[in-house]
Amino acid sequence: MTAFFLFDEFTWPEVAALPRDTPLVIPLGEGYELPRLAETLGRPERLGLLPPIPFGWPNSGLAVHEPWLGKLLANLLDSLRDDGFSRVYALTPQGIDLGLGVQRIALPHASHLDRPSPLPPDDERGKVVLIPIGHTEQHGYHLPLSTDTLIIGGIGRETAAAAPDLATCLPVFPYGVSTHRSSFAGTLNCGGRAFEDFWLAVVDALVARGFDRFYLMSGHGGNCSFLVNVVKYAGERHRRIFCATAWLHTSGHIAAPVVQSTRRSARGGMGHAGELETAMILHLRPDLAHMDRVVDETDFVSTPSYFMDWIEGGDLVANPSWDDDTQTGAYGASSLATAENGRLWLETAVAEKAAHVREIHDQHTRREQRRNAGYGLWRGRE
Repeated sequence: MTAFFLFDEFTWPEVAALPRDTPLVIPLGEGYELPRLAETLGRPERLGLLPPIPFGWPNSGLAVHEPWLGKLLANLLDSLRDDGFSRVYALTPQGIDLGLGVQRIALPHASHLDRPSPLPPDDERGKVVLIPIGHTEQHGYHLPLSTDTLIIGGIGRETAAAAPDLATCLPVFPYGVSTHRSSFAGTLNCGGRAFEDFWLAVVDALVARGFDRFYLMSGHGGNCSFLVNVVKYAGERHRRIFCATAWLHTSGHIAAPVVQSTRRSARGGMGHAGELETAMILHLRPDLAHMDRVVDETDFVSTPSYFMDWIEGGDLVANPSWDDDTQTGAYGASSLATAENGRLWLETAVAEKAAHVREIHDQHTRREQRRNAGYGLWRGRE
């Protein structure tokens, strides 16, 4: 009988140790018959399930033009092949052609039997659509590949709960962009261009349904510059929306002072899989934080204009090889993390995001008032 395992609950050394003929599958949605999947693949001894893509295909509740989803999926599968895995597949509902050829397995899926509710529901128009985007990537010896997704997914849900009249939240998306992908096993990469095209298509689809306020919320630093591009393109394409993003979470004027006043590590202790992310996982999923495997690494090559911490410092923007600065995949003093600080920092992250929601709502409302009043070049326009 095939044993199924969740790929994103592994650490990168555990992925590195997998036999390279282990089948790995990225599903579109959940609810497939797993015994039938195993049968299709010849009943392997073990089969790895990657995080399901929650939307993007027809009947998912939020569909985009299929080539955008197909390219993104192809890049994710290429990441696994680059790691040496020889049996990698996308699992899709029947009747969907994403241009993946033999990399695609099609099985019956509930989305073709029952039309799902739209994401978000149409009666949520007028609210800020929260779009949490995580990633599946290495986080040192001690944290799971799902770290970014767990954190931003929790922040997104709690932010919507904190401002229910102003915000609605999409399911967390578990894949982003990693330009350092080849350094450590288990790190996937949507590809920057495919990532931008996909998220711009998501905004397009939601605008067509009457939504006009969006907050692209990233839990992974590698997503941020690409999300800025999405925001720029969306603002040019749809002149009467307000689409915004921010650098990660817990890094603005509300949360950052709390983090700085309560952290136990010095500068450099929170770069990646360091004190902050470890503390948050200790609070959210302590079963996935392997503190006995922690290795602190704080010797990032630093200069006044370029250094690594949760809020990257200095005037320079750069992307040097990770191999220069970390031997384990972690930047920071993970051993100093506590679940109590994780709880506190997540609460302040939610407070910060809820404040952003109020500002986005205020920005859009006041701008629409000006437009409707015929301000400046808006005079005479519909």
